[in-house]
Amino acid sequence: MAVLVLGGYGTVGTHLVRLLRAEGIPVQVAGRDPARAERVVDIGDSASVDAALTGITLVVNCVGAEDIRLARSCAERGITFVDISATSDYVRSLEDIDGPAVLGVGLAPGLTTLLAVDAFEHHRGPVDIMIGLGSGEAHGPAATAWTYRLLGQRFPDADGTRIRNFTGRQRFPLPEDAGYRPFPAVRADFADQHRLTRELGVPVRTYLRLDSRLATLGLAALTWAPALQSLAPAHMPGSSDRWVAVARSADGYTTSAIGRGQSSATAVVAAITVRTLLRTPITAPTWIHQLLALDSIRHDPLAADIRFSRS
Repeated sequence: MAVLVLGGYGTVGTHLVRLLRAEGIPVQVAGRDPARAERVVDIGDSASVDAALTGITLVVNCVGAEDIRLARSCAERGITFVDISATSDYVRSLEDIDGPAVLGVGLAPGLTTLLAVDAFEHHRGPVDIMIGLGSGEAHGPAATAWTYRLLGQRFPDADGTRIRNFTGRQRFPLPEDAGYRPFPAVRADFADQHRLTRELGVPVRTYLRLDSRLATLGLAALTWAPALQSLAPAHMPGSSDRWVAVARSADGYTTSAIGRGQSSATAVVAAITVRTLLRTPITAPTWIHQLLALDSIRHDPLAADIRFSRS
């Protein structure tokens, strides 16, 4: 039994490797840099991937590359593939692979997905999801690139219309200790809204805001002029690493979580997922909410720094 963490020395991967090793789980750090990787791998080279997968039970993709061929290579060998991506088209393609894979693992989607299911179970109607991210956190380049890639792009809404990312403002009630000033969030295309809308049979919509009003307004402005993306700062204005996740049902019931460090929170959810998979293997593509419930995160010692609330 061994876990291969692709990008294991990166922003999320470093936290994940530490957590898994603290749980006594054998882990191999993989990447292209021989000075930092225990298994050197170029995911664009099939021979390199084949060599890296030898003796591996489970792969976690933290490298930010969204190459369906990597998941298929794992599936062909019966190796469970775990991905932390939020990109809707890529995640949908993972749903179709012929083998074990877990989708929507991380903070958003991931923890937000579990919050949404919890809100739906309280009131079986539409659910709105909001993720607030600290713009002062030093995110990895993949996370920043993902956000900017949404600029100007449209996605299908639950009502059949097409929504432009970073439009459609909506206010959400936030926990008092979240450390966020009240201002609206904007629509953003996280993959779990599409899956949950299909599965639950009610509209599920995802929203994004940053802790900085200026940074949030900047995304809302640039989405109408994506050609100006080159002018966007590599690090958005802000000084906080606080994040907040909220799911609100149609009757106003709200379930939320807050913490510090988006990358470390993503690693916590991924570590709990990996540990569960090693105990209870799967054979087909599986969303995180089909594997875990919110309380399995809420009461896990690995998530001790995440604070949950319901109102």
